[in-house]
Amino acid sequence: MKKTIILCLVLGMFSCKNYLEVKPQGQIDQEAAAGDPATTQNLVTGVYNSMWEGSMHGFSYVGMTNIASDDADKGSNADDGKTTYGAFDNLTMDGSVNNLNEVWSGFYLGISRANQALNAVAGSSLDETLKNQLMGEVRFLRAYFYFDLVRFFGGVPKIDKVLTPGEANSAAYQTKASADTIYQFIISDLEFALANLAIKGGANTAVGRATKGAAAGLLAKVMLYRQNFQRAYSLTDSIIKQSVGAYGLLDNYEDIWRTTGADGIESVFEVQTGVNSACNAAIASYSECQGPRAGGKYGWADLGFGFGVPSQSLLDEYEANDKREAATVIFISSTGTFLWDGFRIPGQDSVQNSYYNYKAYHSRIKEPFCGDRSRMPKNLRVLRYGEIRLIHAEAALALSKSGEALDDINALRPRAGLAPLGSVDRHAIWHERRVELAMEHDRFFDLIRENELEPGLAAAAFAAHGKTFADKNKVFPIPKKQIDLSGGSLKQNTGY
Repeated sequence: MKKTIILCLVLGMFSCKNYLEVKPQGQIDQEAAAGDPATTQNLVTGVYNSMWEGSMHGFSYVGMTNIASDDADKGSNADDGKTTYGAFDNLTMDGSVNNLNEVWSGFYLGISRANQALNAVAGSSLDETLKNQLMGEVRFLRAYFYFDLVRFFGGVPKIDKVLTPGEANSAAYQTKASADTIYQFIISDLEFALANLAIKGGANTAVGRATKGAAAGLLAKVMLYRQNFQRAYSLTDSIIKQSVGAYGLLDNYEDIWRTTGADGIESVFEVQTGVNSACNAAIASYSECQGPRAGGKYGWADLGFGFGVPSQSLLDEYEANDKREAATVIFISSTGTFLWDGFRIPGQDSVQNSYYNYKAYHSRIKEPFCGDRSRMPKNLRVLRYGEIRLIHAEAALALSKSGEALDDINALRPRAGLAPLGSVDRHAIWHERRVELAMEHDRFFDLIRENELEPGLAAAAFAAHGKTFADKNKVFPIPKKQIDLSGGSLKQNTGY
């Protein structure tokens, strides 16, 4: 079964451990780790498993991505989360909203564990090739953590090593590096990963580990943000043309977010989850916070908190008969709605909202479930082949390769039940990106990125959704708690 992932990169070198049973690692004696290959390996695995932390990818992450965008509304009832998730929904948040600090702390915790793992691997007695591969995996993860941080907050402190207590309290590591500096750091990590990681399905790889394709894909995405269209094009082109059989589109769009589609041909990188003895091998509250919620007449054991519901703005974006809409949105009918696994949600008089996020749903009937709905083992799809085609299309069009861009878009449309297009422009690609990747946590960032190419686009999109977008909203406020902890060395973002 895919969920019992074994991290034995070189058979016989050291004992294998179940991926899901290795906890995220805290402070570990680096000398002990260097002398013990298994401990070193566990440090690397612990970096992966730190992505289960609710403070990284949980409820607050949903608020700062989907709810803050025009893809979703706050959901639940009017008063629930009004000052927190409601602030994200209305773009009225300030640094005192603690969810900001949760996400900040979660990603920096992952960075800290990555730096510890890199120290241990560099000082280990492992074979040099394996050592570089493990370092490539950790540097890929560190790059991913910083990529989300820089998209959320702009310039942030750059911490590239294990800090001594004195260094941790110094202004040097408590002040913001520029966004450009952070992007260069991300690119450096990904270039190393690209050079040293194994290909998907190659020797010494295991399901769920970062691969050369994952590094190429994430680096291409970074280059899209940096408007380096030539590099974004060449990287995605290599995935499309040189990885035949390793990557492709699943036949059924709705299968992407079910256990049957986890780590499949469409997967480039995803956060691994599963069922372990501690019932904690999953992203805390991710599915639960977005699950359909009882209301009105109640009368049923609901599936969650009902936050992050698809917006009317998103529904209006779909073309008629686009199959992706029904795979993305749970529509609550007046007589009740049956989900794909047979579970019935009562009618509109017994729920809080009319729509819910289908991509976040995990079946406790037909998929692995440990009994705790706050730890539903739902893999988070971070990067998939459908997005690789969209990055390639946008980069190709920018390079005047409109024929290739059209091919990319028309590769996606058949499984959506839509006719091919005869031509594409930038807006057609952006439209396809929105409906293909709806509720997958990128829409807010896409609007900011697209606004750099067409000033005023973000404000217009948010206005159409009933929100007022100001220039300061290109990034989120720095958490006030972090500014206080720095003694004022960490400065608030402009406008907050």
